[in-house]
Amino acid sequence: MKRHLIAAATVLAAGAAFAQGAGPSDPASVESDAEGRHWDASGTPTFDIAEDGTVDWPTFSGFRRYHAECHTCHGPDGEGSSYAPALVESVRTMDYADFTYVIINGRENVHGGTQNVMPAFGDNLNVMCYLDDIYVYLRARGQGELARGRPAQKAAKTEAFGEFEDSCMGFG
Repeated sequence: MKRHLIAAATVLAAGAAFAQGAGPSDPASVESDAEGRHWDASGTPTFDIAEDGTVDWPTFSGFRRYHAECHTCHGPDGEGSSYAPALVESVRTMDYADFTYVIINGRENVHGGTQNVMPAFGDNLNVMCYLDDIYVYLRARGQGELARGRPAQKAAKTEAFGEFEDSCMGFG
């Protein structure tokens, strides 16, 4: 339930936060839930990586979804490409509300004769149902806590995560 309230509040506040441009919060996990999700002290989704390198399920899910939906433009592991920025850099300076605003609504940048367009993904369930997962994956990469490539070890997918996933995708 908390996740859904956070998501709704984020979408409502995204316009104001986008204009403010507040920086990202400390990524340390201070809270978790039955889905295996983690939040930092400001209530922002974050990652949890054990000392042995095992990533939480949402971070692993984010790796999978990022590479299914985002890497074509933004490059493998969020490192950027010749026409889309490195998202591992963006999550270092862009807060969660700004990130979600851009994913949902898209963005167009025109600089010195160059035009970059990020399409809106607000109606794409393969992105929207996993938006937090993609964010925490990129956040872990941006913080230098997760190496390039597929995470070697992952926590098990919880039953609660599977139920949320089915519900969001319209299967449950």
